[in-house]
Parts: sequence; C-alpha cells; structure tokens
Amino acid sequence: MEDYALRYAPRNFRKWSEWRIANTALGSVSFLALEAIGAIIAVNYGFSNAMWAILIVGALIFLTGIPIACYAARQNLDMDLLTRGAGFGYLGSTLTSLVYVVFTFAFFAIEAAIMAMAVRMVVDWPLPVCYALSSLIIVPLVMRGVTWISRFQAWTQPLWIFLTVLPFVWIAFDKPQLYREFAGMTGLRADGGGFQPLLFAAAAAVVFSLIVQIAEQVDYLRFMPPPRPGCRVRWWLALLAAGPGWIVLGMLKMAGGAFLAFAVMASGMPPQQAIEPPQMYLAAFREIFGLSGLAIAVTVVLVLISQIKINVTNAYAGSLAWSNFFVRVAHNHPGRVVWLVFNIFIATLLTALGIFGAIEKILSLYGLIAASWIGTIVADLAISKPLRLAPPGIEFRRAYLYDFNTGLVAMLLAILVGGLARGGAFGEIAQAFASFIAFGAAFLLAPLLSAATRGRYYLARKPGETGDGSAENLRVCVVCGNSFAEKDMAHCPILHAGICSLCCSLETGCRDQCKAPPGSEMSPHTALGALIPHFHTARTIFFYLALALLLSVFAALALAAIYVHLEPSSAISRILPEFLKIFAAVAPLVVFYGWWAMRAGDCRRMAQAEALRQSLVFLQGTEAQPDPDDGPSAPPP
Repeated sequence: MEDYALRYAPRNFRKWSEWRIANTALGSVSFLALEAIGAIIAVNYGFSNAMWAILIVGALIFLTGIPIACYAARQNLDMDLLTRGAGFGYLGSTLTSLVYVVFTFAFFAIEAAIMAMAVRMVVDWPLPVCYALSSLIIVPLVMRGVTWISRFQAWTQPLWIFLTVLPFVWIAFDKPQLYREFAGMTGLRADGGGFQPLLFAAAAAVVFSLIVQIAEQVDYLRFMPPPRPGCRVRWWLALLAAGPGWIVLGMLKMAGGAFLAFAVMASGMPPQQAIEPPQMYLAAFREIFGLSGLAIAVTVVLVLISQIKINVTNAYAGSLAWSNFFVRVAHNHPGRVVWLVFNIFIATLLTALGIFGAIEKILSLYGLIAASWIGTIVADLAISKPLRLAPPGIEFRRAYLYDFNTGLVAMLLAILVGGLARGGAFGEIAQAFASFIAFGAAFLLAPLLSAATRGRYYLARKPGETGDGSAENLRVCVVCGNSFAEKDMAHCPILHAGICSLCCSLETGCRDQCKAPPGSEMSPHTALGALIPHFHTARTIFFYLALALLLSVFAALALAAIYVHLEPSSAISRILPEFLKIFAAVAPLVVFYGWWAMRAGDCRRMAQAEALRQSLVFLQGTEAQPDPDDGPSAPPP
C-alpha cells in the first residue's frame, strides 16, 4: 500500500517491465479535461490561436519532460525527492509539494465534475450526491497502490482507446467536410479569425498548467527497471513514451476536443454545453448509433473509464505529495492512505463549488506558478549539473541536505516577475505572455544563482565521508529495524549507526547535529536550546501555529480563487456569505488535521526517544562493567 511513498524505490521492488510501466503511466492521459481545455481555448480564441498554443506549449512541455523523466527513471525517485536534490533543499521543496498537490486535487475536482455530468445522464440524483460518488469511488481503487493501478490501466486501455477514437474515424468517413470547415473556426473572442499574438498568449496560458503533469508520470517512472544490455533502445522508447511523450497524446486530445466542440456547435448546441466532454461525445455517438439510449450508455462508459483512469493517478500522486509535505513540516507519517482521503476531501469540496465553470481562469493563473517551478528544475538538471555548477546526481536524504537552496529563490523570483507581468506592470504584451516570462526567468535564474554560490548550498556534508554507498545491498535501520537499500540509508553520528531516510526525516531529537558547523559540537537548534529556556517547547508551538495558519490560508486561497474567477453577475454578492460559511466549516477541519498530525508525531517521537534512552543506558552500563576474564572493559556491542 505504501509503495516506498517517501523513499528511493529499490531494485527488488521494481519488478515490472519497461512497457508495463509505460502503459501504466500513459493511462493518465485518458483525462477528459484535455478535451475540455482544447474546446475552451478554441471556442474562445479561434482555431489558429488554439492550435498554435497547443503546438508551441506542447513542444515546450515535451522538452522540459526529457531531463525530469531521465533523472527520475535512473535515480528511482518521485518528483518531491527529485526536487529536493535539484536545487530546492530539504525544506525548500515543501513549497513545491503544495504547488504539486494543488495540481492533483484541482484536476481531480475537474475530472470528478465531468464524471458527475455523465452520471446525471442516467440517474436523476442531486448534483452534490453525484459529485461525492464520483470522488469517493476512487478511494478503494487507490488504496492498493501502484500494483493494482497497473493492472487496472492495462485492463481498461483497449476499450478506452477504441471508444475515444471511434467518433473521429466515423466523422472522417461520414462528414469529412467538417475537418475542412474546422480550420475556419473564429472563436467568440477572435476578431475576424487568424493568428493574433495576444489571443494566442491567452490560450497558451491555459495549456501551460499541464506542464506539471510530468510529475504524475514520474510517480510511475520511478519504478522503471535498470537498462539491460541489448534492451537499451526499448528502455529509452518506453521512457520517452511514458515521460515527455504523454504530451503528444495530450495535444491530439486537446485538438480533438476543439474539433468535437466545433462539430456539436455546428449542429446547434450552445457553446456553454459544447465545451463539456460528455456532451461532445454524446452528440458524436448519437450520430454513430442513432439510438439515444445506446449513445448515452456508450458515453457514460467512456467517461467513467476515462475519469477513473486519471483520478486514480491524481489521488495516488496527491497522497505522495501530502505525505512528503507533512513529513517535513510535522515530522509525522501516519501513512499514505490518510493523505489520500484528505486530498479527495479537498477535491470533492472544489467540485461542489463549481470549479469546472472557472476552469480557464484558474488554470491560466496556476500555469504561471507551475512554469516557474518546472523551469527551475529543468534548468538545474539540464544546465547546472552538466556544467558542474551543482553536484552531480540527486541527493534526497535529510542528513546530507541544507534546508534551503538557490532553486527556491529562483522559483520565487520567477513567480514575482511573472506576477508583475500578469498584473500589467510591464505592459499589455508582457501581461499576455506572463507564463512564458515566468518560465524564462526561472530557467535563467537557477543556473545563475548556482554559479554565484558555487553550488555550496546543495550538500551540507558529503555522503562519501560516512562511507555510504549507492549499491542495492541491504542495511538495517537502527530506528525501525527494517532493511533498506544502502542508497536509502544515511549514517547518523548521534546513533553511531545507519538510519533510513524516512526515520531520519521523522526524527526531531537530534536537532540536525549531523549538519553542525565544523568545530562545533552543537547544531544551531541545539545551541539555541541550551541558551534559551523552553526553546524546544516554543519551537513546537510555533511550528503548529505556522502549520495551522498555512493550511487555513491555503483553504482560503482555494475558495477565493474560485470566487474571484466566477463570471461577474449581479448575484455574485449574494454568494459571498456562502463562501464564508464554507471557509468557516473547512478551517477547523484543516486546523484539527494539522494538530492531529503533529500530536501523533510527538507521541511517536516520545516513544522512540524513551527506547533510545534505554538503549544508551544499556550500552553505557555494558561499557562500564569490567570483564572478569579479560581484565579490560569489553567493547560495547
């Protein structure tokens, strides 16, 4: 169930073939939000602007996905662990975990809303019930982890491909003129059609939000087997197909959604319904089968398969991101399933608030932040490391990392520059191209800051100094007693033994003494604790208050984004109290969740500290007792 959620994926667990992993990863491309995005930008900005946005941003997404996919498959790490060693530091990557988790539950909510539309075609249930059902059905499917997900994706792939391709093949034979007429689509906001830079930029801003999808691909690519002699070509083909290659199918689906929206609008359907994927495919299947009942049944089957295939990935990836976030903030890991439920709860709330109606504006805003994050990582992997501006390889273990690194600064500066551009500080053209500006700023700043600091903030101490290797031989963790690959272990100078990366992340009693400055016997945390009375208690209270405030602000921003991006109307002021009521209900829940996470971590740490204290007392007692036979004191075991 855990699937090495916060760890290096060892070789003995990576038992699937290259194409099995590729097929599992490509199952996530089924999401119908791609058709919705293609339809929205085509309906609003016209054929030329939408297609150029899909092609140019799609090519950029493909190029950025190559280094990320290669490092993830070779290092066998998920996106969060990859981010740690790609310039963000141990705590710096907590911010990117939030950026990533927003992607997972935002798209989960969009996909659940689309699924609920299909469910409403066959049952007359209230919409909130359909939203809840579309979300909760995912929980038991994801609890079993990547093993079951892999089987599900393999079983459903043939039927999904057949039903997705069928409408386009049928139209090509029955009404081929629609493809020619599609090229003349002007859009609601296009002035006379043709390519217009500002409208192209507006469409590209929406597509930019998909740049984070590579992170979900990486959550499967980390299980890639090592390249075998004679099979390297197959390994690379599988890697490119499952990694950056997802966007090739994604571009086709966006273009297909734009075409279906045009086709159903040509038959008289209003644009507001034409951008809904269930309505697109229902109209197409009615043309194919003629019988309304059969068309509805086939449409519902296609939508359910498509949305379950992607939402198991969204939920799985979200549980990993939340786990990584809370391990570093609360030093507690109750299990991936807990955060799976938490992530789906937030997504269900967003679905009920009508996120699908604000999809264009929300995704265009998110795309700017996503471009800054991915641009920073790609620059580090593709420029800083090859030019030796940063240490080679990816170090993800807390014991060897600084808390913060230059990548975090580069991303924040890029978001600031992009935000100013989007706000109109640099003119109308820069405002339209804000996402491109944010990506370019991140891509330039990351290697420049690495060069300026000479890469000194990547490693707090060198792993080689402790004798740690990167082999697959197993070592026993002194804390949990389980065996892990040596690459997942670190040497703890406090315990004088090996400790696994997760137990090291959960530990707070050591106060990071392993990273103390040379010549100092205490880390900064330990030194402050010796000088300031009750420092550690105050520090715990501070972290809890900071966590509660962060989660509350996070919930408020999510609700505010939906409220602000609703279409202006005279009734918008009447729904503000409803949003305030929702926030008042959500805030105590997230605050309690944060308290529970930290409290559970404190209880676990107290038990471990007591066990460690008794072990040290035993060792000291053994060392103090003279051996009557040998004379000198026997060495400790």
